[in-house]
Amino acid sequence: VARVQAKMPEEMPLLEVSELFKVFGDSSRSRIICALSIEEMCVNDLAALLNMTPSAVSHQLKILRDARLVRCRKQGRVVYYALDDAHIQDIFAMAFAHIMEEREG
Repeated sequence: VARVQAKMPEEMPLLEVSELFKVFGDSSRSRIICALSIEEMCVNDLAALLNMTPSAVSHQLKILRDARLVRCRKQGRVVYYALDDAHIQDIFAMAFAHIMEEREG
């Protein structure tokens, strides 16, 4: 117990990790993250791709932005969304690979 206790991080970072996984825990947000791991997209394109309303996509994107999982850039009147950094893509890819291994195994 002492060895593990000595290596355990502080409580706050663990709480932040829990919050991160809560954001990943919604299937609509997971689908958006999956799409954005392939290519940046605008709200209307995401809505068409995922068979969601633009309003629903915007709501989920706000949650993802607030969690710093996606970023946006404006080009003219269109706002494009992308994953905030490679870590987000890595987390998603690892989780997806784990699920696919379980399904095949």
